[in-house]
Amino acid sequence: MPNQDFPRSKRMLSSEEYDQVFKKPARAGSRGLLILARMNDCSTPRLGLVVPKKVLKRAVWRNRVKRLVRESFRLSQDSLPNADLVFLAKPGIRDISDRDLTSTLNRLWAQISRQLNKQRSS
Repeated sequence: MPNQDFPRSKRMLSSEEYDQVFKKPARAGSRGLLILARMNDCSTPRLGLVVPKKVLKRAVWRNRVKRLVRESFRLSQDSLPNADLVFLAKPGIRDISDRDLTSTLNRLWAQISRQLNKQRSS
């Protein structure tokens, strides 16, 4: 059975880790969201979340998005390369349903994996 936990070691915690991803990242995006990624030296993929108050005013809305992204990452992490992935919420994410957000995230995880594998092989 694949390992589908989400411990602290699979989270990006410091601003330095985020800054590394923001320098020359691989990008995948859709209406209302963007994923930035960069290969890391860890043995697992790690996730960072950026869901600003300016985009989603209410904490309930921000927490819903973060919960859905974490769950999608947790279920997809076995197919992801060892990379730091940063999810950025953009204006328009509030109009996306839970089902659409989950399917979009699954598509973007696959897209970012292809980009990173292409970068690694070049």
